[in-house]
Amino acid sequence: MMFIFWKYLGMLVVNKKEKTFGKGAVKCRKCGRHGGVIRKYNLNYCRQCWREIAKKLGFKKYS
Repeated sequence: MMFIFWKYLGMLVVNKKEKTFGKGAVKCRKCGRHGGVIRKYNLNYCRQCWREIAKKLGFKKYS
């Protein structure tokens, strides 16, 4: 279980819920970013990391 800490009016607040949907639920498996993640085929790479890795995985650019 993941805990999220932040300060709220000088007090430390703990969020014990794990994110299950939306941007924060999935992160890139290489760099850990939450935005621009390609989830199709369970890849879970952000678009920047995907451009580095795609050829190694056998994907081709056709246009």
